Amino acid sequence: MSYLIKPTGYKALLNLSQTEMGIKKIKDFFQQNLSSELRLRRVTAPLFVLKGMGINDDLNGTERAVTFPIKDLDDAKAEIVHSLAKWKRLTLADYQIEKGYGIYTDMNAIRSDEELGNLHSLYVDQWDWERVMGAEERNIDFLKEIVRRIYAAMVRTEYLVYEMFPEIRPTLPQQIRFIHSDDLLQKYPTFTPKEREDAITKEYGAVFIIGIGCKLSNGEKHDGRAPDYDDWSTIAENGQVGLNGDLLVWDNVLNRSLELSSMGIRVDKAALLRQLEICNAQERKELYFHKRLLNGELPLSIGGGIGQSRLCMFYLRKAHIGEIQASIWPEEMRREARAAGMYLI
Repeated sequence: MSYLIKPTGYKALLNLSQTEMGIKKIKDFFQQNLSSELRLRRVTAPLFVLKGMGINDDLNGTERAVTFPIKDLDDAKAEIVHSLAKWKRLTLADYQIEKGYGIYTDMNAIRSDEELGNLHSLYVDQWDWERVMGAEERNIDFLKEIVRRIYAAMVRTEYLVYEMFPEIRPTLPQQIRFIHSDDLLQKYPTFTPKEREDAITKEYGAVFIIGIGCKLSNGEKHDGRAPDYDDWSTIAENGQVGLNGDLLVWDNVLNRSLELSSMGIRVDKAALLRQLEICNAQERKELYFHKRLLNGELPLSIGGGIGQSRLCMFYLRKAHIGEIQASIWPEEMRREARAAGMYLI
């Protein structure tokens, strides 16, 4: 079901022309900073991949990919990508990218099973990035260092927006805080995962929650993750589980946390086998991507995605992602949004 948050007294700070100018400036500036911070080169990405090769992202495992037949391939099925989590790692290998360097790309996807609302659209646009790493870097400290670099680019971009539009004052703290999802559970034991995210992000302004996909001390997951890209089952030196996480910031317009990025150290052979067993998905070992990984043909890597429209929505103080991107919305939502001051493209 779709759900619309209607902030009391909302009025967009920028008109349509200013908004479009802001989107262009934000996207150009942020991706240049991201590229410099992580030493990434831009590559061209696919909109669709062949079905049955294990390349598409399974997200939480329940979302259906949009599929279509290809006439010149005897009606073999292609799938619109959900994200490029596994495709990027194949590309690192095929391009022979060296350790300490990586790639980024504009990822465009269709997620037809999304519950539409202020933050969720059928259309997904993000910067997908992936970087080659060494075995000695497969630890929490390295993950945190990469998060800090990405967050530094976010802080710089917010100041750029302020220079363009002085009425939009910066709100991001200079430093991002880290917390493990199980520590978050102990801090707010009676809250739902979403309520915990809101509480911790409101307290700190920007937070990275470590350990997404593993079972917590209450036997539940903070959120779901597919078993074959992020490593969410490795036990770190401090005894906590997971080498991945989500980056959230506090959104004063919607008065809630806003997830801008999901990222993590990727599975090695041992983690892949362990997570496939945990998820009872051992049959995936026979798929193209998984075979290459198990045969040692893919580099160790860290990677993630950063939502382009969500980032612009946050910087430009918009209340609905439809004020940033063109998509399809229920007509009732369009009417309600317009009455609440949100003009959906």
